[in-house]
Amino acid sequence: MGPMLRFIAVRFGLALVTLFMVSFIVFGLMELVPGNCAQRYVAYKSTQGGGTITQADIRAEEERMGLDRPFMVRWLSWTYNMVATGYLGESCLKRVSVNQILKDKIWISMGICFAALFIAYLIAIPLGMLSSTMRNSAMDGSLRFISYLGLALPDFLVALIVMLIGTMVFGETLTGLFSEAYRDAPWSIAKLGDFLRHAWFPAFILGWSSTALQLQTVRALMSDEIEKLYVTAARARGLSGAKLFFRYPARHALGPLVNSIGFDLNRIFNGLPIVATILVLSEAGFVLLEALAISNDQEVAGAIIFLLTVAIVVLNFASDVVLAILDPRIRLGVV
Repeated sequence: MGPMLRFIAVRFGLALVTLFMVSFIVFGLMELVPGNCAQRYVAYKSTQGGGTITQADIRAEEERMGLDRPFMVRWLSWTYNMVATGYLGESCLKRVSVNQILKDKIWISMGICFAALFIAYLIAIPLGMLSSTMRNSAMDGSLRFISYLGLALPDFLVALIVMLIGTMVFGETLTGLFSEAYRDAPWSIAKLGDFLRHAWFPAFILGWSSTALQLQTVRALMSDEIEKLYVTAARARGLSGAKLFFRYPARHALGPLVNSIGFDLNRIFNGLPIVATILVLSEAGFVLLEALAISNDQEVAGAIIFLLTVAIVVLNFASDVVLAILDPRIRLGVV
């Protein structure tokens, strides 16, 4: 087996182990919540229709939901159903499948998060490179000030500021993901266009801090590489301008950036629930916040968290492969 195939096999195995461990942790945390799903459901029904809760009612509901089985059996069944069949389980309170609750919400959320990630890197990489070549200039100072501002202002505050400006200047609140005419309509080209006209704003807000952080990172990495001896030696051999810049310092400096994509996706999704609440977005981030803080529906919350983890692990695996292609030292070391 060649070095590249061995590297991919090792990384793929580590990704599977990571997902297996995360599923155990998520399911274990769901179990640690006081009162199991049967108890919460029976208590909820009693508040809706009155009546007294008995142990017999709880035991009957536990048997119906399979909660009388051992922990390990339920965990393995939960993990297998999600990975092998795509079944995300049943909502504890709503008594419908989590698949039905999420529907296209998880895809909309992932689309917004990936769009925010794309916007952040699309802005940060060229501006960070530009800043590194113009150190201590007015342009460099301006870009650094903007990046510091991006790190200092939280996403939700930026959302509120832009919403206020939009309302005062344009009379538009910039909330929601669809116009009223398309909110409940089936997907079509027209609905997709309406979605894109609204989705740019949450994507921009969520990518705000990542853009600022990566701009600083690219500037620092590029500044460090430009000062190294191998760049000086390349200049002595006659290389200069863009050919020198992109062949040596840029190529080596962007390696760590590729490796941080998964962490940025996680950071972006962490801000999604609060931004979704402010912007009135009815997608997976809002559903997660509602499940954790309002309804205590751990089955819904656990499914969303696990799906997010799958996306991050897959993205990390892909970024590791790309980094191994760009840098032979990575694949030869198999680390």
